[in-house]
Amino acid sequence: MAGGKLGILIELWAFMKERKKWWLGPIVVLLLLLALLLVFTQGSALAPFIYTLF
Repeated sequence: MAGGKLGILIELWAFMKERKKWWLGPIVVLLLLLALLLVFTQGSALAPFIYTLF
């Protein structure tokens, strides 16, 4: 399972490198950080405040 997710990241990196789409890097990193924030704060007291941002 982890190999498949790692494969996606490797393919994304190869795509960005070949097509010179470096602007996708910060977008992907931001989306991953946002997803991690939502996952880790799902059961905490901060959840209502984070959900109001969206």
